[in-house]
Amino acid sequence: MGGDAPKSPFAPKNLPALPAIDGIRIAAAAAGVKYKGRNDVFLAELAPGTQVAGVLTKSKTCSSAVDWCRTVLAKGKARGIIVNSGNSNAFTGKIGEKGTKHMVTAAAEALGCKPKQVLVASTGVIGVPLPGDRISGVMPTLIENLGPDNWTDSAHAIMTTDTFPKAATATAEIDGKTVKIAGIAKGSGMIAPDMATMLSFVFTDANIPSVILQKILKDGADRSFNSITVDGDTSTSDTLILAASGKAGNKPPSSPSDKRLREFKAALDDVLTDLATQVVKDGEGASKFITIDVTGAVNKKSARKIGLAVANSPLVKTAIAGEDANWGRVVMAVGKSGEPADRDKLSIAMGGVTIAHKGEGVMDYDEAPVAKHLKGTDIHIQIDLGLGKGEARVWTCDLTHGYISINADYRS
Repeated sequence: MGGDAPKSPFAPKNLPALPAIDGIRIAAAAAGVKYKGRNDVFLAELAPGTQVAGVLTKSKTCSSAVDWCRTVLAKGKARGIIVNSGNSNAFTGKIGEKGTKHMVTAAAEALGCKPKQVLVASTGVIGVPLPGDRISGVMPTLIENLGPDNWTDSAHAIMTTDTFPKAATATAEIDGKTVKIAGIAKGSGMIAPDMATMLSFVFTDANIPSVILQKILKDGADRSFNSITVDGDTSTSDTLILAASGKAGNKPPSSPSDKRLREFKAALDDVLTDLATQVVKDGEGASKFITIDVTGAVNKKSARKIGLAVANSPLVKTAIAGEDANWGRVVMAVGKSGEPADRDKLSIAMGGVTIAHKGEGVMDYDEAPVAKHLKGTDIHIQIDLGLGKGEARVWTCDLTHGYISINADYRS
């Protein structure tokens, strides 16, 4: 669809201005894989020596592109990234494997490197053979258009049912050297990541070895992309890639816990969280952005699982869509999570107003501020288990008729 649906009420007026990242050149082109008259292929050229890390879907029906990325990422270095939208090339058997190889071979020849130095991602309809010749056909155009600042075209090129492109940037210092981070993402439906997001590509000029980069990215993904959900469905194609060109000139850190990385990790977390929450705000048919804070759980992992159980509940999501403070549905979702919970210690607040306390509804709470809060677009639910110090924050959106309309017509 790629923009056919009404634009999300959370869509920014403009894409943020992303900086050029030394050692990275990008381009987009229109190959007509599925969509007509719009960019649908993205190419990134990575300077020799660029370190890469990635977090990929855990789906047992993942695409051949995901399998290919696992092989490339194991080496820790890459020279290119090629991506198409409109066709996920997933569940397409041997034909799908040929389609993936066709893409990476064409990109490798154009970039002057080996196929196993090229990362690949595809997103869109499942089960349809990929017209690889259309992608290889625009490779000369992509090479000709490679540049350091083609962010807007590139962000548009990876969209499917997204109603707006997603981008984020930040800077940090390592050893007194300023390092830049810039990233783009796509995602709107089939969002319940079990790794990262649908597709996201983040670039930095920091000098960080791939083993350390991988640990930093995995931790950051858990706090961002693995803490969002739109509909509870995990994509076959989820791919998050972080590429570090090393051109900033900082001395390489010795470990993921190196104190010199403190500012960089915080900046990367900001970019990942920004991109992840943009995905939620562009959730198919979404009219409300929901933040769920869980405290008092037995540990952090339990808190996140409880938060996601609430965030994935159709009953909770439809109640928010209907602007109904139905805290009983939140209680239900906490109980079904399978995590430790004590009914008589559980408390729930909406918009900062406690509406259920230690196993009972607060009978005389003032409904006016809660009703006003639910009529807004940014909704806050707080859940306190009263059991321990575990806490987590997750993000989701409401469930409206728009979600059904978009997905009922997705293939047509």
